[in-house]
Amino acid sequence: MDARGVIMIHSAPPSLRPHIEWAISRVLGVAYRLDWSVQPAQQGTYRAQCAWDGPHGSAAALASALRGWVDTRFDVTEEVAHGRDGVRYVHTPSLGIFYTQIDSAGNSVISEDRVRYALEIADGDARTMTHELAIALGEAWDAELEPYRSCTPIELTRASATLA
Repeated sequence: MDARGVIMIHSAPPSLRPHIEWAISRVLGVAYRLDWSVQPAQQGTYRAQCAWDGPHGSAAALASALRGWVDTRFDVTEEVAHGRDGVRYVHTPSLGIFYTQIDSAGNSVISEDRVRYALEIADGDARTMTHELAIALGEAWDAELEPYRSCTPIELTRASATLA
């Protein structure tokens, strides 16, 4: 395995928990069972998080597998490794999916092309530039997820995984 990261399911209805575990297991080739807890920010939903190991590109495959359930909120990260950028995928029901590259400290990295686009669109207007950079940083996703992140923290674990 040459990549690793973290899966954070911020909220999911109880009926989706086995499907989420199955999707993670299918992508990573190992049976995952998550340690679910009640999500205090939204009645009737659950949350879980775990570290994962897998081939490079697994974060994209995990995000694709999980985004099919619109009632879920999640973050999937893949760490920087072996000269490759890290990545972060975020999903909320109202905003859909967001992708960004991340550096070794976990900061979002905005590409030169995206900055040039923001400069072009802003055409010297500071408010427009601020708005474009907020989009590029995924601020709307972070704002929507903050209530789900700020409740009592849950311990990051390696989900119980067995060979599939």
